[in-house]
Amino acid sequence: MESSVAIQVLPKVQDTKEVCRIVDEVIAYIASTGYNYFVGPFETTIEGPYDALMDIVKECQHVAVRAGAPGVSAYIKVAYKPEGEVLSIEQKIGKYQK
Repeated sequence: MESSVAIQVLPKVQDTKEVCRIVDEVIAYIASTGYNYFVGPFETTIEGPYDALMDIVKECQHVAVRAGAPGVSAYIKVAYKPEGEVLSIEQKIGKYQK
């Protein structure tokens, strides 16, 4: 696996239930991609090919807007190693999972 992306999508809506509903739709989209992912309390991490993950990051904004957000802020972290492997989700946090 050459890349890992962590994305936090923040819909520009006031109601916390609406924030959760829209974020849930974004997470459902991420799940539908078939790539390995992990949902954390502040962000979702996805593993896979760099170009595919960049397309997913872009689509997450569109999903949030289609779900009703008038605007979106997204915070993204990228680990990329074109000639090797980045640390996996399992390597990073597996020992902490119950």
